Amino acid sequence: MLRHSNAVPVPPRRVVVLGAGGFVGGAAARRIEAAGVEVLRLGRPRLDLLADGAGAALEAALRPDDALVVVSAQAPCKDAAMMVANLRMIEPVCAALRRAPVAQVVYVSSDAVYRDAPLPLTEESCAEPGSAHGAMHRAREVLLADAVGGPFAILRPTLIYGADDPHNGYGPNRFRRLAGEGKEIVLFGEGEERRDHVLVDDVAELLRLMLFHRSTGILNAATGAVASFRQVADLVAKLGGGRSAIRGTPRQGPMPHGGYRPFDSAATRRAFPGFRYTPLAEGLELVHRQSQAHGA
Repeated sequence: MLRHSNAVPVPPRRVVVLGAGGFVGGAAARRIEAAGVEVLRLGRPRLDLLADGAGAALEAALRPDDALVVVSAQAPCKDAAMMVANLRMIEPVCAALRRAPVAQVVYVSSDAVYRDAPLPLTEESCAEPGSAHGAMHRAREVLLADAVGGPFAILRPTLIYGADDPHNGYGPNRFRRLAGEGKEIVLFGEGEERRDHVLVDDVAELLRLMLFHRSTGILNAATGAVASFRQVADLVAKLGGGRSAIRGTPRQGPMPHGGYRPFDSAATRRAFPGFRYTPLAEGLELVHRQSQAHGA
C-alpha cells in the first residue's frame, strides 16, 4: 500500500537512475525525462557497483533533493554466486545513502518475493520467496529499508515485456522474436499455465507517478488479468502474420507457481485513479509496432 507525501504531483528536482542502461531503468529514465525532469543516468560504464570505491562515487554524485531509483541488478538471480554479487552491489548503495541522504528512494524489486497462493496476490501477501531471485530482491528490500532515512517505496513488477528486453525469457519477449523470424514457437507443456504480464512502459509510468507523489510503501505492478502462455503465443503469432507454428512439448517438471499466479490490482487503482494498465493484446500490438520501427 502506498502513501503519498504529495497529494498533488510535484516533479522532483532531479532523478538519479541506478541501472539506467538496462531494460527497465532505461524505460524509466526516458519516461521521467519526457515529463521534463532532469535525470542522471548511472549505468555500469559510469558507476560499477562491484568496483572498489563505488559507494564513495555514488555519494559524491547525490544531492539532498535528489530522488534515487534503484534498478541495477544481475537478473534473473539463479544461484548462490549471483545472490552474493547482487548483495555486494546493494552494499555501496546503502553506504552512500547513510552518508548522503536523498529526498526519496524507490527500489524496483520483483513479485518473486511472494510465496505462491491460490488467491490473487496483493501488497499485503506474505513476502516469503521460494526462489533465489525472490530471496535476493527481498534481502535488498530489507537492506535498503534499513539504510534509507526518508521516503522509501518499493515497486514489485510481475513478468515484464517490451520491445527492448534483452533477456529473451520464456513468454512474450521470446515468442515475439521467434515469430519475427518465422520460427516455431515451442511451449512448455501446452502453455497452459496462466500468468500476469505487464508492459515495461506501464512500469515506467508507475515509477514516474511514485516519484511525483513522493510515495512511500509497496506497490505491485501487475494488471490483474492472467493469460495462458498458449494465449500469448497465439496473439504473438497472429501479429507476426501467422508464419509461426505453435507446438507443445512434454513437460519436464511441475508447472511454476502451480500454473496460476494472479494479482489484485486494486492498490494501483487506489494510489493512482487516473492510471490504466495496458491490456495484453493492446500491449503486444504496441510492442510489435515498436519492434518493426526499430528494425526499419
